[in-house]
Amino acid sequence: MKKEVVITGGLGFIGSAFAAYLDSMVKDHTIIILDKSKKNLSRINLKSKKNKIKIIIANTLQIESKLEKFKNITAVFHFGEFSRIVKSFKHYNECFVSNTLGTFKVLKFCKERNIKIIYSASSSKFGNNGRDENLSPYSWTKSKNIELIKNFNKWYKLDYEIVYFFNVYGPGHSHFGKLAAVIGIFEGQYLKNQPLTVVAPGTQSRDFTHIKDIIRGTYLAWKKDLNKEYLLGTGKKYQIIEIAKLFNHKINIIPFRKGERFSSLKISNDAYKILGYKPKIKIEDYIKKFVKNNKK
Repeated sequence: MKKEVVITGGLGFIGSAFAAYLDSMVKDHTIIILDKSKKNLSRINLKSKKNKIKIIIANTLQIESKLEKFKNITAVFHFGEFSRIVKSFKHYNECFVSNTLGTFKVLKFCKERNIKIIYSASSSKFGNNGRDENLSPYSWTKSKNIELIKNFNKWYKLDYEIVYFFNVYGPGHSHFGKLAAVIGIFEGQYLKNQPLTVVAPGTQSRDFTHIKDIIRGTYLAWKKDLNKEYLLGTGKKYQIIEIAKLFNHKINIIPFRKGERFSSLKISNDAYKILGYKPKIKIEDYIKKFVKNNKK
């Protein structure tokens, strides 16, 4: 019987990239993609000769009923959550339903069927010496999910890996809408010849990690199988204004907004030592290539 793995949010930016990478790294698996959004079906165009790809349109609240017939699931890669800090203030209902109720359903499903969960955590937990975990509905729900996963391990022996993502960017990210993050927003504004909007004061610092590095680190954590946490950053921080200047384009400073983080953590090198993980793509090189390919 083929092994089965589940990717929640598997039609989204990170989930779809991971699905393609996983397909290239394993064989004789059934890769089950669970995603609530039909409009993202175009993200997945896998015609695998190595694995069976199954796409199910459903949200995580339905995970038990939708996956009932699959009896050999060994891992759930859980990317299917609400994923924006500032937008979580306005869309707080969606945030809590997805990140609290939905993730509980995923944990219950994994616990009852003895399935390992690989959880995509947020580096926002570490900002301001850990105090930023209460800065927004998004940050709070993500940090509490980490506590819950660890408690499920203590209470029920749930196997897990937790991988912290640091401002993921790269091909396939959104340029507009509530899921767009800073690099994608800057690209969209650049392509429309609009000023890049930098939130005041612009000195907020971030660690940016390319999607290819993120999905490779996630895969390595799963294969290592140690019930640990890994910080998949580059270890280098940039001020937002510095990132904007790399585009060599007009910049517009806009007012400070609620939920804005001022710093991110300088990561430890545990992921380097244990996983052999080392980021390969630098944000400066990525932006330089983008500007060159889209020069006005």
